[in-house]
Amino acid sequence: MAFAVVGLVGCATTKPSIDRMETVDLRRFMGDWYVIGNIPTLPERDAYNAVESYSLDGDGRIRTRFRYREGAFDGPLRTMNPIGTVVPGSGNAVWGMQFIWPIKAEYVIVDVDPAYSLTIIGRSARDYAWIMARDPSIPDQRYDAAVARLQALGYDVSKLRRVPQRWPER
Repeated sequence: MAFAVVGLVGCATTKPSIDRMETVDLRRFMGDWYVIGNIPTLPERDAYNAVESYSLDGDGRIRTRFRYREGAFDGPLRTMNPIGTVVPGSGNAVWGMQFIWPIKAEYVIVDVDPAYSLTIIGRSARDYAWIMARDPSIPDQRYDAAVARLQALGYDVSKLRRVPQRWPER
């Protein structure tokens, strides 16, 4: 796990070198997001039913819970609980995501649709990315458009993995 966190480290206090949303409505962004596809970190490489949940604390921090089944739909449940902090002056689109103190990983909201039903998260290093939605499945056309957006941002989309989702969990 420590290697995965070290691999995520990026400078979350400087302007990212990847396009981002001009502004993000944090209250609308909070809640559950199903991970539809990603260029995965080490712990995510064999994730099923992956869900990222956000809630805004009174102090402005973002409580995060990432949960998934490892290896199969009935695999062991794994959970991570990083804390997000918005980078000042970023329009709420750039966060520092802290898995272990004092390291913060760069987390950039590069796209979110007007309905806040689909989002793309990236990083300046273009090493990891996430396509997430409010529903566990999306039409292929929407997924393909998100993949095209990542490719336009300079990602190697051959590394993308479609995350298996089956809800409700059995």
